[in-house]
Amino acid sequence: LQRVKNDLESMLSTVMLQNEHLEEDLKREQQWYKEQEDILHTLNNMEEDTENQVGQPSVTRYFYKLQSKMLKLQEHKEELLNALSEILENYFPHPVSPKKENSSVKPTVELITLHEILEILVNKLISIPHEPYITINDSFWPPYIEMLLRFGIALRHPEDPKRIRLEAFHQ
Repeated sequence: LQRVKNDLESMLSTVMLQNEHLEEDLKREQQWYKEQEDILHTLNNMEEDTENQVGQPSVTRYFYKLQSKMLKLQEHKEELLNALSEILENYFPHPVSPKKENSSVKPTVELITLHEILEILVNKLISIPHEPYITINDSFWPPYIEMLLRFGIALRHPEDPKRIRLEAFHQ
């Protein structure tokens, strides 16, 4: 019984020592938490003061932000057009008019590539979004136009079948 009592007393002293360490840790954590709250409060006050001093953001700042966004969009557009041109060069060669063996007459119209057609459509859609239609003339190879229409890449004008526009996929 004496041995059990000694064991329990030693265990009690160990637990009390651990309890003291835990209380010290708790006090340190509470102090750290209070300091963090004070820092947060100070930063919030500084932010409010700064917003009050600045007032409304300047027009030049908006202009520069808008200009930087426009440059990023232009770079992205160029990257996409370059990737598109590589694909089109590989899979859609330049259209060649059928030549008659006895004919020495040169074709009156130079046919444009699918890449050029798509570039015209994209540029028109970006530059004039409210009127993105282009007029189809003899330089547009009809199989390319038909392919663009069938696959939903381009749409005909509702009133003029000689005009098409790029489908606005971004809307």
